[in-house]
Amino acid sequence: MDQIQAMRAFTRVVETGNFTKAADSLSMPKASITKQVQALESRLQVRLLNRTTRRVTVTADGAAYYERASRLLSDLDDMEASMTNAQATPRGRLRVDIGSSVARLIIIPALREFHDRYPDIQLDLGVGDRSVDLIGENIDCVIRGGDLTEQFLVARRIGSIAFVNVASPDYLRRYGVPQHPSELENERHRVVHYLSSRTGRPYPMDFVRGEERVELTMRYQLATNEANAHTAALLAGLGISQMATFNAAPLLASGELVEVLPEWTTAPFPVHVVYPPNRHLSAKVRAFVDWAAEVFGRSPTLQGR
Repeated sequence: MDQIQAMRAFTRVVETGNFTKAADSLSMPKASITKQVQALESRLQVRLLNRTTRRVTVTADGAAYYERASRLLSDLDDMEASMTNAQATPRGRLRVDIGSSVARLIIIPALREFHDRYPDIQLDLGVGDRSVDLIGENIDCVIRGGDLTEQFLVARRIGSIAFVNVASPDYLRRYGVPQHPSELENERHRVVHYLSSRTGRPYPMDFVRGEERVELTMRYQLATNEANAHTAALLAGLGISQMATFNAAPLLASGELVEVLPEWTTAPFPVHVVYPPNRHLSAKVRAFVDWAAEVFGRSPTLQGR
C-alpha cells in the first residue's frame, strides 16, 4: 500500500462526501479509491468512514485522522513545491469559476495579458453566480465575493467591491426620488433584490450614513440570483437596488442609471480567490491567483474605495 496515496484518497473522500466525487477529482477509478481507504483502515485497525448505500460519513477516529493527515499532506506539498515551483513553468489545464459581472467587466477584458504571460496554460472559465463545489466539481479555484463559509478551503483576499444605490431615470420619473432609505419600505417604491446563491434568500440592503445605519429586507416583486439579470431589471425600470460600483460606473456615465441616496453607503464586499487544500501550490493556480490580485489591485473601485 502506498500510504501517502491512501491518505490522499481518504482525505478527498471526506472533503467531497463520497467515493465517486473523490475518484473524479483525483482522476482515479472509484474501485482504486475504495481499496486504498480499506487498506488504510486495515493498517490503522480502525474504521475511518461509515458507509451506507446513500452516503458516507466520517467516524470520530476518522475525523481525528483527517485533521492530522490533511496537515501532513499540506506540509508535504509545501516541501515539494519549495523545491520545484521556482523552476516550474505554469502549464496545463486550469479550471476557474467566477461570477458573470466579474467575468464580463474585469477578468475577460484582461485575459490577453494572462495568455501572453502564460501561453502554456489552457483556461477553462466557468461563468455564473451559483455557488460551486470546488472539490466535487474538480475546480482549481474560484473568485468569490462575500464572507467565506467553507473553513477547509484556502483563500487569498484580492480586493473589496464597493456598492452604489441606483435606479433608472424612467423608474424615478414614475415613482419619485427617495430621500431616505426607509421610504423604500413604502408601497410607492419597488426594490430589485439580489438572491444569495448559498441560501436562496435575498441579501438585506444596508445603508450607512455616519453613525446611522438602516438595514432593510422588504417585500419585493422581483429578486434574481445572477448579475446580468439584475442589471437588466434595473435598466428596465423595475426598481431600485444596490449595484457593484465597477458594474454601475459605465451605466451611470451613460445616463442609463442614476445614483440615488448618494450620502448613504454600504459596507464593501470582500473578494477572495478560493482554492481547495493541497492544490494551493500548483504553479498554474499560483500564476492565476497572483495575476488576478494584480488586476484587482489596479483599480480603486475594486479595493472598496
